[in-house]
Amino acid sequence: MPTPTPRVGARVLLLDPDNRVLLIHSRDPDQPTHHWWELPGGGQHEGETLHDTVRRELAEETGLHLDHIGPHLWTRESRFHYRGRDHHRIDHVYLAHTPTTTPTHTLQPSANEKLGLIERRWWTPQDLTTTPDKLLPTELPQLVKDITSGWTPDEPLTIK
Repeated sequence: MPTPTPRVGARVLLLDPDNRVLLIHSRDPDQPTHHWWELPGGGQHEGETLHDTVRRELAEETGLHLDHIGPHLWTRESRFHYRGRDHHRIDHVYLAHTPTTTPTHTLQPSANEKLGLIERRWWTPQDLTTTPDKLLPTELPQLVKDITSGWTPDEPLTIK
């Protein structure tokens, strides 16, 4: 079986005025018991910058628009099985803040996102430490706690 080509993408650790982070609850439509929470974002289109990818994906998935993208926090490389296929993903994660949690644009989820979406939710740092649900990345509770306490890495972290 061929090794999947890495898909480069961008995600956003988006904080609201109360320092809650937006996560998307997704599932594999072919294995409904396999579900997880992840940051909004997705694959980079040809010719797009990673900042453009963050803006587009956030608007499509949540209806929120960002004027400013903050620092590059981490890069996460993952390999996983989804919809009967192996995948290889390299996601660049950026920090951003939003003054509102109310969508300003019409959501435009892809067909695959519609099949896999369970819900969107704003989480407090404390909520992340107590959930039994799968979080991607698994280090997310500590990362959010550190970032909402004012820390940002000097150089993007590498997370597996």
